[in-house]
Order: sequence, then C-alpha cells, then structure tokens
Amino acid sequence: MEEVQPPVTPTIDSSGDRSEATLLDLCQKVLSLEGRICDEALKLFAKTKLILSENIANIGSGTMEEVERFWFAFILYSVKMLSVRKEVNGQSVVPAGVNGFHLCQILRALKLNIVDFFRELPQFIVKSGPVLCELYGSDWENRFQAKEVQANFVHLSLLSSYYKRGYREFFLTYDANAESTSANSASYLPDSYRFGWLLFLALRNHAFSRFKDLVTCTNGLVSILAILIIHVPCRFRNFNIQDSSRFVKKDDKDVDLIASLCKIYDASEDELRATMDKTNNLIETILKKKPSTASACQTDKLDNITPDGLTYFEDLLDETSISTSLITLEKDYTDAVCNKSELDERIFINEEDSLLGSGSLSAGAVNITGIKRKNDSLSSPARTFISPLSPHKSPAAKTNSIGGANRLTATPVSTAMTTAKWLRTVICPLPPKPSPGLEHFLKSCDRDITSDVTRRAHVILEAIFPNSSLGYRCAGGNLQPANLMDDIWSKERRLEAIKLYYKVLETISRAEAEVLHATNLNSLLTNERFHRCMLACSAELVLATHRSITMLFPAVLERTGITAFDLCKAIESFIRHEDSLPRELRRHLNSLEERLLESMVWEKGSSMYNSLIIARPSLALEINQLRLLAEPMPSLDAIAALINFSEELNHASSVQMHEGQNGDMKSPKRQCTDYHSVLVERNYFTSPVKDRLLAFGNVKSKMPPPPLQSAFASPTRPNPGGGGETCAETGINIFFTKISKLAAVRINGMVERLQLSQQIRESVYRLFQHVLAHRTSLFFNRHIDQIILCCFYGVTKISQMSLTFSEIVFNYRKQPQCKPLVFDSVYVDSFHCRRRGRVGPDYVDIITFYNDIFVPAAKTLLVEVVPVSDDQAVEANNKPEGHCPGSSKASVFPSVPDLSPIKVSAVHNVYVSPLRGSKMDALIVHSSKSSYACVGESTRPYQSPSTDLSAINNRLNNSSRNKRKRMLNFDVELVSDSMVANSLPLQNQQNQNGSDTSSSGGAPLKT
Repeated sequence: MEEVQPPVTPTIDSSGDRSEATLLDLCQKVLSLEGRICDEALKLFAKTKLILSENIANIGSGTMEEVERFWFAFILYSVKMLSVRKEVNGQSVVPAGVNGFHLCQILRALKLNIVDFFRELPQFIVKSGPVLCELYGSDWENRFQAKEVQANFVHLSLLSSYYKRGYREFFLTYDANAESTSANSASYLPDSYRFGWLLFLALRNHAFSRFKDLVTCTNGLVSILAILIIHVPCRFRNFNIQDSSRFVKKDDKDVDLIASLCKIYDASEDELRATMDKTNNLIETILKKKPSTASACQTDKLDNITPDGLTYFEDLLDETSISTSLITLEKDYTDAVCNKSELDERIFINEEDSLLGSGSLSAGAVNITGIKRKNDSLSSPARTFISPLSPHKSPAAKTNSIGGANRLTATPVSTAMTTAKWLRTVICPLPPKPSPGLEHFLKSCDRDITSDVTRRAHVILEAIFPNSSLGYRCAGGNLQPANLMDDIWSKERRLEAIKLYYKVLETISRAEAEVLHATNLNSLLTNERFHRCMLACSAELVLATHRSITMLFPAVLERTGITAFDLCKAIESFIRHEDSLPRELRRHLNSLEERLLESMVWEKGSSMYNSLIIARPSLALEINQLRLLAEPMPSLDAIAALINFSEELNHASSVQMHEGQNGDMKSPKRQCTDYHSVLVERNYFTSPVKDRLLAFGNVKSKMPPPPLQSAFASPTRPNPGGGGETCAETGINIFFTKISKLAAVRINGMVERLQLSQQIRESVYRLFQHVLAHRTSLFFNRHIDQIILCCFYGVTKISQMSLTFSEIVFNYRKQPQCKPLVFDSVYVDSFHCRRRGRVGPDYVDIITFYNDIFVPAAKTLLVEVVPVSDDQAVEANNKPEGHCPGSSKASVFPSVPDLSPIKVSAVHNVYVSPLRGSKMDALIVHSSKSSYACVGESTRPYQSPSTDLSAINNRLNNSSRNKRKRMLNFDVELVSDSMVANSLPLQNQQNQNGSDTSSSGGAPLKT
C-alpha cells in the first residue's frame, strides 16, 4: 500500500540565534524582566527549539512568524508559572519585589489573544511535557494551572455576558438627553456599568472563597444589580417598577426587590440576602460609605420598593461622586489581584479589547472563529459562532423590557442557576445520614455496615472537598478569613453530595431487593469500589452544578482512588436511579462517559487493562511492557491519613477487612459466591445517552445482562450470569460493544459530512470492529478518533477513491468532538521511537502514525474487510446515500436514528421528528424501539407522545364551540419545506446550550 506523504513545513534556523535574540529583546525591552527570568526563558527555548521546528504546521496558521510568537508566549507563561511563582499560604503568588508580569501582558506584547492562546497551548503541553518535567519537577502540571486559568477565562466571559444582559434589562444603554446635560451626566451610564463590574470583582476577590464557583458568582452579580437598581437615578431606568408583571409585590402594594430578582434569575433568597450583606460590607469597607436602612431614607429611587432588609448608601452612585468610586475600586483591584492572577479581569467589559479574541464558549471549551488554518478556504464552515461579548445591534428603548415575553433564553449561567435550584429544593431538604429505608438494607447484610458506609462517605467527600489550610486571610479590615470561607464552601458541597449519595444508594438498594426478593445485599453494599464510584458521581454532579474553576474533572477520580474504567461502570446506574436529575446534569454525565470511552479509559493506569490482561491473555506481554496496569486502589485509611481526617478510626480494621474481600484489592483469585442477577432486566454497562448515541436496533448481545455487582467484582471471578466467562471477559466484551457504538455514531457523522456511500460506511465500521477485536493494542494510550480517521483513509485508499487524508482531517475538524491533538499528536511508544532514532515515547502527526504503525498492523484486515475491485469501488462511490429499498442484505452498521424532521406525506405538509431530549429524559422508556413526537409542544409535561396525540384528538373532536376553527386543515400550507429546512441549523445551534451533542447545518461537497 502506498504511503501517505506528510506535508512539508518550513523549519527555523538551525542555530536559533535570530529567534533567541528576538526572545531576549521581548523579555528585556518590552516586558522589562529581570536577568534571571530572561536566562530561564532562553534556557527553556533552547531545550524546546527542536520540538518547535517539528510542529510548525500544527500551530496557528502555520506561518513561521505567528508560530514563533505563540511559542514565545508558551515559554514565558511556563517560566512565570513554574519558576517565578511560589506557594504562599496555599496560594500560588509572585514573591514581593519580583516583576509580576502576567499572561495578559505577554499576549499584548506578542499581539495574540487569549482564545487563540488556549486553543494552541495543548500542543505545547503534550510535546514539551518531558522537557518541563526535567526542568521543573514531576509536579509541573499541577503548578502549570493551564486548565484553571482557562476555566477562569471561560467563567468570566460568561459572567460578563450575563451581567451585560442583566444591566440592559434594567437600565438604558445611552442617555437620550446627553447632549443637553453636563459631561458628568453624559458619561454616567458607561461609568455605572463599569462600577457594577468592578464592585463584582471586589466581591469575588475579597468575599468569596478561592473556589469561585459559577453559582456563587452569579449570586454576586444579582446582588450587584440590586445595588444598582436602588442607587442609579430613576431617569436611567429601562423599566417601570409599577407596570412590570415579573416583579413580586408584597401585600399587593410595593415590590419585594429581593424576591423579584430571585424569581427572575432562579436564585435563593437566603443566599442572595447573604451575598448582599457581603456586598454592603465591601462598600462600607472599601468605598468608606456610611450605610443606612432603606426605610429611613427619603429618595425617589426607593419609591414603590419594600425597604425591608435593604441598605442604602447616600451619594454612592450620584453623578458627581461616581468617578471617585471608580478610582477607588480600580486601585483596590490592582492591590488585591497584583501578582496573584494571570488575567486582568477588568477587560471583560470592554467588548472592543482585541485581547479577548473572537470565539464563543461552549461547555467549557473554546470554539474558534478567528484565524483560519491552512485549507480552511476549501469550503465554508458548517457553523458560525457569535461572540457572547458582541454588542446589541441597536440600543434599548425605554420600554418595559422585563416583561414575561422577553425572559432570558437559556445560557450556561442560567442553566447553572436552574440546576442549583434543583440541588436546593430537592436534595438539600434530605437528611445528611442514611434514611430509615437505607438503614434497613445496611443492617440486613451479613453484619451491620451502617458505620462503614457513613465513615467511607465522610472520608471520600472530605478528600474531594477538603478543608483549607489555616493562617491565610484576605486583605481588608473586617472581611471574613479566606480559610473560613473555603471551609464553609467545602462543608456545603459535602452536605449536598452526601445527601445525593444516600438518596441514590437507597433507590438502587430497593431495585436490587425487588429483583432478588431479598433484603440481604451484602455482595453489592460491601463493595468498596462500587461505593467510591457512587460517591464520585454524586460529587461530580455537585461540582458540575456549581462549576468551580479549581475543581475540574478528573479531580474526583484522583481523590477517590478510582479510574476512568471504574466510573464508566457506574454512570448508567446512577442516572437510571435518580429520576429527579435535571436534563443538564444527565447530559453532563453523558458527556463525561463519552470522554471516558474515547480516550481516558485507554490511558496508562486504567483498570481496564487489569481486566483486559485476563480477558485477552495474548495482550499481556505488550500491556506489561508498556506498564499500563493500574496501581492497587488506595485504602480508605491511606486517604484518611492523607487528608488528616479528624474522626477517630475506631472501625477501620473492619472496613479494611471487607475491602480485601469485596473491594478486590487483596484477593483477586477468590471464588465468587455472590447472588445471581442484580436488576437482570437492565444492562448497567450500556451507555445512557439515549437514541442519539446508542439506540441501535440490530446490535444484539450474545450474553445476558451482567449483574451490577459483577461489574465491580474481581476480574478473575466467574460471571454470576453463567456462560463460563469470567467477570473480566464479560466486562471487556460489553465495554468493546460500547466503544463500537460510540464509533458508529462518529463514523456516521463523518460519512454524512463527506457524502460517502453506505457501502463505504459499513466497510469503515467493519474495519474499526476488526481492529478493536484483533489489533487492540493500536488503541493503547490513544484516542478512538485516531483509529477512526485511519480506518476512513485505509478503506477509501484500498477502494481507490480520490479522497485525501487532508480532506478527511479537514472535515473531521468540523465534528463537534474534534480536538486538534487528535490528528496532531498521536502517541508512539518507545519501541517505534527507537526505530526512528528517537529516545523514549513520542507524539507524531496522524499521517506518520498511519504510515508507520497503523498500516503494518492492519494491512491484512484491510484486505479482508474491503475485498472490492476497481469497478466495484467506482460503483460504490457513485451510489447515492441510503440503502437500496429492494436489497435483502442486512446492514452490518448499527441503525443510527435520524435526528432531522422527516416529511411523512407526499400530499400533506406533515413532518415527524424523533422525541426531543428533554422529553426522552423524562420518559426513559428503555423498551421502546423508537420514540417520535409531533413538531410542537407537549400538552402536559412528562407524558408520552401517544398520550399527547390522544389529548389533541379529544380536544379537536369533543369541542362543542368553534369546532370549525379547531380543525386541522391539511390542504392549507401550514409551513413550507424551505422553512423547515432553514429552521434546522437554528434548532441545532439552540441545542448546543448545555448539550454535548451538536450537528452541522449541512455537509460540504467533496472536492
């Protein structure tokens, strides 16, 4: 087979003298850095110079000048985070007396923006990781804080956009009488807007914990809006407080401002009042304003507003004093954040600042629409992203814009507030201990394990949400100590997680008991790994709700001692047994499962390899050579000692004894005597991502659904379901099925985008399955999309199609799950590196991987899977999409459901589409083959489409009045085909808000 030629890229000069001189000038003349820091930067550049020359084509637009600027930014950021910063009282800060240059200064000097920087940074981290480890120690990744800084940028972008929309809801964007007023009055509105943001930053830096989660910050913004409403002069308001239907009135007279804002923004009254107290405290402390009770003040700003619980500051936002307040807040920000933050958070309200970059933020990822890469001009992007920071097209008029019809659409911030409301109203009222029903199951085991379960829950959750170190305090008078605020935040999160854990555990226990007709669930409830996975799911949902920038996944895996493979086994069970879980949190767990399956499960140290080495003994040699096996799960006592758990370890010995028996830590070769069949009607290894991902009608399992307890049992134990298999063999077979299904969805998306035939689609899928089954080692330490891309090119190459690898990669870039590292950095082990004259493992581009590793390993499989002649290949390529109606040959490709509305009548204008995700989440009808819903809204929430249709028919047929007007006339054109077609991209774009699935508007034609 002919090899693919990798692209030829320019290289930097071998000596690097010109680049080093440019870097030195940047450090000395532009950033004014100390000599020691300049020397450190030059040293790191010299160490990574060769890596830079090999990866020019993979960074930015590929031009030498731009790549060099990116590399300088990576170098200086690395030196700043790993060499200049020091740990002081648990925080990473720049020591006093050192020039505190930060990321924003670096990017401004190099004419780069933050979005592009974070897009390209992973390339540097992966390729230069060994050098950074050699120079700065094995803990460099934790100190690098790239994920935390990026998450902070994402949060601040979302919060600033949220604040802008909120401000424009309540206040004018321009003064219509500005020309006839003074200069101070003309600048008042932009000044008041900036005042609110600076006051929020002061609140965020002084009064909030170091975790700075999105929900707490949103409560802070709502409190800022409340302060502005009662202090900004009435003539600048964009609402009439007496007319708006969205304001809550007390005793049908005056407006309760706090209750109204909580209604609008789904906030908690108690939390908002507490946050307002902190805001008022800041105003008094920093701005030196004297507080007064609102009831004692006579001002038109408080007319028709209930003064109970409100504080008023005289002259706080008067036109003559606002400039002084701005100067004070600017100075406070500089003093408080200097040498502590890599971002200048004031830039987020300046929409014209080029440092922000052009791009939208989705689910924590940065989607770029700015600089195009090479070959991007071949076709237009399938989707255009609009910056949330872009201004409105027209200024707001002085109308009642807070009416119910103009309620804010769903955003990541409003979604976080909605899920926080679920935690607050559904989970928080529960007791922080096992309920009587759960206690009954815990006491019905071979012995009473209640104390073991509760102690484990407290130890694991304190490891995930630790108490802060003592001694550090925030600057500023009578503000709360930072460690106290951190401890309060951690305690609240632990309480939420433990209540959710106990609730789900009881539901699972009840379901188990119904199936087994017994209350002794000893085998499952004494399994250490099972409990830790349930605790990890509970904690992750709490973290996903609050969205802290310092507690990012996979933190729960590291702190609980489990692996990605362990968590994969628990996600479906957790979702199925918590009916009240909001759609957004279900989607979060779904996206986590996809992330685990696509790459994390294949990483070194995954417990999947401990099962695979038993299920596939032929892979044992390679698994051991690459040292892929997982380390033993740390004991509970070891975790408790690591976090200095304060509780007396009275019953630790009993817990450890049962860990050895059921946690599979000490005796992996014991015979299995567990109960048979736990919830045998459901397969808990199956992914819960609904019809969108895994509703394949023709994928049939050859084995009965495995019990939940066997998923966590020792790999060498016999499967309780019978069949002569070990638990490892059963688990790996089902795991491979999940991988195949995920691959099928992604292969189908690429086939539609590339406009290929069904025959090619089936050949690619069949090849992927063969590689997974017979060349499993190709997946080790790699991403499944890397194998999919190679399968695509291999099939098209052997079918003699005119499709290049560049075209495949170009179209893959437009897939929703695309990450540049997939095709830019493919892992190659030490053995193959030695053949190429390199030492140690390395990362190569996808074309090099295909030529050097994939083709030699999978060439025989390619010939077996695609045995077609030239004429057959041409015919397959020219064959229209879709299966032939007259064909009796069954497709080997799973039946991926069509997510687009389908016109079901050639005469009438009737469309049918699959049931929406929101309804699917509520129904959870697992036995149904397909679920369809008519275009439109349901007549009742949480009911089936058939009930909806029956209700519609009854309403039409039984109406006694205006029956003629209520009839559906299919002879009248209700909606045009073009209107339906044009609505699809909009629908897809709307589905991206909080959704992990997105599809392009239309596939580009092949070139």
